Amino acid sequence: MGRGTVRPLEEPVFYVFDLHIPRDELLKFYAGAARQVNATARCGTRVAFPAALLRRFVVADGVVGTFRLQVGAGNTLQSFERLSSA
Repeated sequence: MGRGTVRPLEEPVFYVFDLHIPRDELLKFYAGAARQVNATARCGTRVAFPAALLRRFVVADGVVGTFRLQVGAGNTLQSFERLSSA
């Protein structure tokens, strides 16, 4: 690209997926046996993200809900949120 040319930014990409991780499985993350969570988004794309992102969503039964992961340029994490808990 020439001098002064601005490259367009990639549009953010959103992945929506459902999780049901029982409490016993979560113990593996806390024990350090697993550091990443792998899930399949509703569009069929496989996504992986740090297990630490789930900490704020843990309840007595584990982690349950529909989540949205947003990535930007270079697949950098932009946001992670729970859309519903059912």
